[in-house]
Amino acid sequence: MVKHLMSEGEGLRMRNNLMATKSLNSNLHKASKAKNDEFYTQLVDVEKELKHYKDQFRGKVVYCNCDDPFESNFFKYFAVNFNALGLKRLVATSYKPSPIANTQLGLFGNNKVLNTSRGRPKVTANRLIINEVSDMNGDGAFDLHDMAEQLKANKHNDWAPLEGEGDFRSEESVELLKQADIIVTNPPFSLFREYVAQLMEYDKKFLIIGNLNAITYKEVFKLIQGNKLWLGYNNGAKVYQVPDSYEQDNIFVGTDGKKYAQMGNTGWYTNLDISKRHEALTFYKKYDPEEYYKYDNYNAIEVSKVSDIPMDYNRVMGVPVTFLDKYNPDQFEILGITDRDPNHKYRVKMYTKEDSLKYNDLNRRAAIRINDELKPVYARLLIKLKK
Repeated sequence: MVKHLMSEGEGLRMRNNLMATKSLNSNLHKASKAKNDEFYTQLVDVEKELKHYKDQFRGKVVYCNCDDPFESNFFKYFAVNFNALGLKRLVATSYKPSPIANTQLGLFGNNKVLNTSRGRPKVTANRLIINEVSDMNGDGAFDLHDMAEQLKANKHNDWAPLEGEGDFRSEESVELLKQADIIVTNPPFSLFREYVAQLMEYDKKFLIIGNLNAITYKEVFKLIQGNKLWLGYNNGAKVYQVPDSYEQDNIFVGTDGKKYAQMGNTGWYTNLDISKRHEALTFYKKYDPEEYYKYDNYNAIEVSKVSDIPMDYNRVMGVPVTFLDKYNPDQFEILGITDRDPNHKYRVKMYTKEDSLKYNDLNRRAAIRINDELKPVYARLLIKLKK
């Protein structure tokens, strides 16, 4: 039985795209394994995502707890837009000085390497609290030059070194977290589970960047399934600034002389309500048993593309995790994920070596039978249309 037949050109494009994606994702894996977690989000990516949440920041205390205020583009965005967003307070803390100190965000001038101003400590973490911003130089606009002046002149704003290292788990950082309404940052990918667990423990609203592979983490998926966490708008490959010491295949030097890394499969995680979660998906295909494979080891059918979800199928379907980018909880129910769980409600079979020499691989995922040969598929979300 031939299903989803494609042309030679389409197949070549798919293979090339798959190879590119695997390369980008391998960069993430290598970085995580080496604990190289210092990826600095570009301002264009911050602006592109944050524009969808502007009304939700009014009157709120925003805390960037993995962001050196002298460098972070998250801090830069919120500082420059403090009044436009109607923020009550902006707080930023860093985990010791960054290896790119004073190079990403020229707080006291341009974006070149700068001399330390106001005795900025070189070996400690920093805390910056902004309660008020105003146009200090009379040019009719507020910018980072105004911020630098206000740090010197405005008693309502406060900058100081932290006593500890600025780890988000430290007592100092947790106390600041308790006082905040919304957390916005790019936390260390290798500590993502622990970071999200802390946000949940203190019942905080958040918008953070993470590896999209975290969707399959048991702790994270449970939150997704319970509608306590979902994806933001701009998910996929991104370019991040990295310290000069980083040496990986994906590193390149930009026209500004700084090092950058292209990382695949990163995205925004949030629990802030967004309009796209309430947009119903429209489908055009109808279920045809000749076109959709049934899993050999799960009581569900395989739907390899989100656009191919059959409009009239009311039983369990397996779809790519990219489905979460379009997930509407009023339209679909997430029942689980085909990822290593031998006791899953919808699993109907566990393989042994009598079934296949690759039985361990088959048991990690859903499998389909093609020409009497078992083939595993990528991790799939198990979903069902709501009636």
